[in-house]
Amino acid sequence: MKDLLKKFSSSGRVDWIGLRPERRAPMLVVEEVEVTETGLVGDRRKSPGKRAVTLIQAEHLPVIAALAGVDAVAPETLRRNILVSGINLLALRHHEILIDDVVLRTTGPCAPCSLMEKEIGFGGFNAMRGHGGLTAEVVQGGMIRVGSIVTPVLPNED
Repeated sequence: MKDLLKKFSSSGRVDWIGLRPERRAPMLVVEEVEVTETGLVGDRRKSPGKRAVTLIQAEHLPVIAALAGVDAVAPETLRRNILVSGINLLALRHHEILIDDVVLRTTGPCAPCSLMEKEIGFGGFNAMRGHGGLTAEVVQGGMIRVGSIVTPVLPNED
């Protein structure tokens, strides 16, 4: 089992980056962002910790839309920072990931908030349960860009 947990068929990719300048303020979509120990520069989070950055799986957006009974869900509606495709984020829970020169340690699920009921519509909160992405703390800062490659940092076994 231990060996299986270290195998990923491919790397992922950053498809979208969003900043939440204030609570409930509209998301700002950017092509690149600086990441410091407190998270993404320009995002409302101002302290380091386990929720400094939020990530969500692009492949889950159609699932959330289907479960909410809507045609589509835009990433900014979900209020996460980074949309990733091509690699299973949930399989990376409690692992470090490398995005360009940035290292994030995923810390746990990013649960939906009651705002999803307003943003997505009736049933939006429950549609996101299990599909809300992951939270992460910053291990090493740097720049992240749309198109950046996302790879797991696997522990060396000596």
